[in-house]
Amino acid sequence: MNRTTTTFTLIRHGETDWNRVKRIQGHTDIPLSVEGERQAARLGERIARDVAAHGRVFDHVLTSDLRRAVQTAEPVARACGLPLVRTANLRERHYGVFETRVPDEIEAEFPQDYARWQSRDPDFTIPGGESTRAFYTRITEFVSQLLRDYAGQHLALVAHGGVLDCCYRFATGLPLSEPRSYPLLNASVNRLACDGERWQVLSWADVSHLDHAVRDESNDKPRAAEGAAQANAAAVTDRVDPRVV
Repeated sequence: MNRTTTTFTLIRHGETDWNRVKRIQGHTDIPLSVEGERQAARLGERIARDVAAHGRVFDHVLTSDLRRAVQTAEPVARACGLPLVRTANLRERHYGVFETRVPDEIEAEFPQDYARWQSRDPDFTIPGGESTRAFYTRITEFVSQLLRDYAGQHLALVAHGGVLDCCYRFATGLPLSEPRSYPLLNASVNRLACDGERWQVLSWADVSHLDHAVRDESNDKPRAAEGAAQANAAAVTDRVDPRVV
């Protein structure tokens, strides 16, 4: 890239108890589980090592204002010696009446809405919540604003699986109606760069700082503890959700 390049390090929040059972969180403010707290600590240690080796690694650290993201972001900001900027703009998709329920409960209680959800229609609005398109627009407009406001800088954005998915699609042009083939892992480090015109995926789903396998809830069966490298390389079969909220 030969123009001023802005780099985004996208970090998904650590694991929650609801992640483990695929209970939809959305805007519901769920804290990290004990395992998620451990993942956040490991992430902070990784960033501290990067700072020790390379000096300043981020110019700003921004986070969703939901607790699971803030808890994950705090060790990152602390390792960098930077203030933590909380914003509702980085919140997960609002899942409306689906929140607090697992998919089987949604199918039983809201069969028609569940069918629309599974149809991958980006314009289907969950009752009380957001459509995929509205969510994508919210996230990409905010990212575009960050590009204008922080051109040439390196930003850490700590957020949610759906936010990472929007950013990946924005950078690569993958349509909202298409399933994803890339993982969205708890406490993962994912890097994108933009020179003002062209985007580049620098790295994705890096969990080398974690010593156990992490999950991507798109599948009914949790990912086996195969090691981070194999987990990163594995293709993801996305039902629709993606169940990473």
